[in-house]
Amino acid sequence: MKITRRSLLASAPVAAGIIAAGLPRFAFAQAAAVKFRYLASRGSISPHELADELGYYKDLGVELENVGYATGGPESLFALSSGSVDLGSAATAAVINSISGGNDFVAAYPSNGINKDVKSVFYVLADSPIKSIADIAGKTISVNTLGAHLDYTVREALHSVGLPPDAANLVVVPGPQLEQTLRSHQVDIAGLGYWQATFAGALVANGGVRGVFNDTDVLGELAGGFVVLRRDFIAANPAAARHFVEQSARAADWSRQNPDEARKVLASILDKRGENGDLARYWTGFGLREGAQATDRDIDFWVSVLERDGRLAKGKLKAADILYRRGETKTN
Repeated sequence: MKITRRSLLASAPVAAGIIAAGLPRFAFAQAAAVKFRYLASRGSISPHELADELGYYKDLGVELENVGYATGGPESLFALSSGSVDLGSAATAAVINSISGGNDFVAAYPSNGINKDVKSVFYVLADSPIKSIADIAGKTISVNTLGAHLDYTVREALHSVGLPPDAANLVVVPGPQLEQTLRSHQVDIAGLGYWQATFAGALVANGGVRGVFNDTDVLGELAGGFVVLRRDFIAANPAAARHFVEQSARAADWSRQNPDEARKVLASILDKRGENGDLARYWTGFGLREGAQATDRDIDFWVSVLERDGRLAKGKLKAADILYRRGETKTN
């Protein structure tokens, strides 16, 4: 059977029945835990990292291992494809491109979303002549990596005002250096992703900057990216993969219901990594819907963009090929 996120969780009622029949939760831990190796993102966390910190995987046979940092989604997906990690996390467009290119990945759950509260903002210095999207043509914009969310947001922003998608110059700048490069005039615009809210908060708090546009205005409310697993990994570890997804969604819900407590947990995680835990006060959350649900538009929006730009063959992929819907048992 071809495994998708639908089939990943389809066995949940069966497992629940076994537990109800008398198998204790800790029985899952009697077998060796399945290790999920991943790359972290500086200044932020993913729902599965929060779930791990909250102890949600305890006795469920899931063990997370941080093996380093990724500069962005494409690096994470490359590591997943090569087998260096067991899960990746990337912008939706990058995930679609990777699957279209032949990688047998499953979009397990949305890692983040963009909305009125959680968004990527493109900042300029307060005295900059740049006032609108139309003014960014020919300007230099810092992004965390090429071929990912900020890159595609700039392309769509330019398209929205009738400009070529490559009319701006994008340069890669690590999150901790974004403020410095903007204030020293090395770039005209600093793009800070929704996952970099800690850096964005510090930038704004230090004053002298203003936002020109944000991704929610350009794209609307949708999932910003997805956590992905390899299909063969799911086939080899179906129960662990299911617990991984379910508890990640549970942690995302907890953070939305307890934002102050979530910031404290984030601060602790950042401190343990040797990062600045004080930046956690600027964290705006994951921006996810209840239960980390995805919609067709989360995928189909980017499919249509990639088809329009000639980067994806028309009709090759659609949301139903990738997304899981809770309550459905149909497999693709």
